[in-house]
Amino acid sequence: MTTDVLTEEGVHQLPPQQLTTLLYEACLDRLDRAVEELDRKEFFLANQHLQRCNDILQRLGGGLNYEAGLIADQLDALYNYMADRLVRANITKDKSAVLEVRRLLSIINEAWLTASQKGKDAQSSIVKQRAKAYDQEFIYPTGNVNLRE
Repeated sequence: MTTDVLTEEGVHQLPPQQLTTLLYEACLDRLDRAVEELDRKEFFLANQHLQRCNDILQRLGGGLNYEAGLIADQLDALYNYMADRLVRANITKDKSAVLEVRRLLSIINEAWLTASQKGKDAQSSIVKQRAKAYDQEFIYPTGNVNLRE
């Protein structure tokens, strides 16, 4: 779901998976903008974008489900590392550090999108299996006349 305008109420109604996707997209967009601003030596604007990225990374970390095990701990460590790199990049105006964070976040985002799609596919498969079972058991029950013939 990509929209140009998303109200605060609309954001609160999103499922967590979609919200995570939007946060990744927003952070990647802000990182791109920060790189552009650093190239133009617009340090105030770059600062704003980098601070917003840190806010997003903090929200992503706060939304982790630590019951998921090791992966949550590893993501938390990565989010903290990226946030630290952005703070240092902001202070030193280090474009390469911003690009490093962007590369890392892109990898995480791609993995997230792949996992989300597999989850949707699995859910769709379960729904189809249940519909088929319902069809076989209730619409064309075994032992009764098959209406399809």
